[in-house]
Amino acid sequence: MRVILAEDSTLLREGLVRLLADEGHEVVAALGDAVTLLEEVEEHRPDIVVADIRMPPTHTDEGLRAAVEIRDRFPEVGVLVLSQHVERNYAAQLLASNAERVGYLLKDRVAQVEEFLDALERIHGGGAAIDPEVVRQLLVRTTHGDPLARLTPRERSVLEALGQGYTNSAIAGKLHLSLSSVEKNLNAVFDKLDLPHATGYNRRILAVLRYLES
Repeated sequence: MRVILAEDSTLLREGLVRLLADEGHEVVAALGDAVTLLEEVEEHRPDIVVADIRMPPTHTDEGLRAAVEIRDRFPEVGVLVLSQHVERNYAAQLLASNAERVGYLLKDRVAQVEEFLDALERIHGGGAAIDPEVVRQLLVRTTHGDPLARLTPRERSVLEALGQGYTNSAIAGKLHLSLSSVEKNLNAVFDKLDLPHATGYNRRILAVLRYLES
């Protein structure tokens, strides 16, 4: 796949360039800030953009704002944003429109090479890749009458895996369940959370994440 990297840490950026090249991918641009990111995307039309959320010049949300604009202007381009810490609002902004060809990973996850490469493949294939820690924090609700409290431990585990972007068959393998059991638990989750039974794996992820962030 063809990738654009936007990461101000030279060490991480060059490490990712080498990793992706070793895996047979082409890095068509590697940037240290988000200033020219949109221009590079328009010129190269990569398969995926990997961008840090906080980048020069202000180190606030330049990378995130660029990622959101890329998703709006170039919906065929996948976007994977990297963050040092879980930022719930940023995750919500990134997932505001849909959960196709999008990912949100903590930088610690990048060091786990297989997980990072798997996230890229899922995004390239039209899916989502949400960091498990992000999902866990979205699942933490403290308000009285929380509908998540109605879920069984198994249903919560299935919901957490769903939020990370796994397919039904992948959830079955991850949790050592049969495919029919996964489907049964997912149906129970959507019923208990009063979510519409929309067809399409990515739409279900988006519905869950939107509900949890509301």
